[in-house]
Amino acid sequence: MSIGNSPEDERPFEDERVEEDREEARPSIGRALQQARIAAGLTVDDISSATRVRMNIVHAIEADDFTACGGDVYARGHIRTLAKAVHLDPAPLLAQYGDEHGGRPAPTPAAPLFEAERIRPERRGPNWTAAMVAAIVAVIGFVGFTMFQGDDGANEANVAEGSTPGASPTTKTKKPADPKPEPSDSAIAAAPQDKVTVQVAAVDGRSWIAAKDHNGRMIFDGVLKQGDTKTFQDSSKVQLVLGDAGAIDLFVNGKKIKDDFQPGAVERLTYTKGDPEAG
Repeated sequence: MSIGNSPEDERPFEDERVEEDREEARPSIGRALQQARIAAGLTVDDISSATRVRMNIVHAIEADDFTACGGDVYARGHIRTLAKAVHLDPAPLLAQYGDEHGGRPAPTPAAPLFEAERIRPERRGPNWTAAMVAAIVAVIGFVGFTMFQGDDGANEANVAEGSTPGASPTTKTKKPADPKPEPSDSAIAAAPQDKVTVQVAAVDGRSWIAAKDHNGRMIFDGVLKQGDTKTFQDSSKVQLVLGDAGAIDLFVNGKKIKDDFQPGAVERLTYTKGDPEAG
């Protein structure tokens, strides 16, 4: 007869060790975001520019420090935004954050807010309605006076030129200007010589795009779905970051760029007025 524990008694302890090994194998939220960013070839500056999340917050989140976010709601929002920027599914990261920080934040009770609103003293502002009515009356009076003076001036000019007083003036009908044609996709072929014009077309899939002007100001950042087209124009230089360059066709100053971009490759490109001949 065996005096020790049976194998069945030891099995729960083995299951606990397996579960602990799984927890240790799973990377932290910040580590997962950092690894995905590096794999995408993006810097913290690129992520900050694309998501509008400050660089110090990006660094803190990648170090699993969420105190700089300002609360659970903001932390969840930053995790979701950063995950989408580096092509990660945010749902597992948000679930992991909930497990580590006590689940979803409790909703704010509505009753205290309405009670505070009821006891707040009413503040009377200036009577803007009366001021607006007075302004409208003044504008109508000024327009009427101007039209009356204009009619008198026209009649006096007709008499001075020898026309018969009392005769009805001849009204000349002004020929309407020809409507300007709507710009079309072919307008890229006639790009102005004194500017740089870049057209980005997502033909083989979706891609994240960021574009800056010659001063480094962001003029576009977002995702182009398959079939979407964006055109950027600047006086001297357009800077691009393509999240998936293999899905993109580029036209610079009316000419197609024939670089062999690989699917999933991140490309940083700069074009000027002389391109593509200048490089």
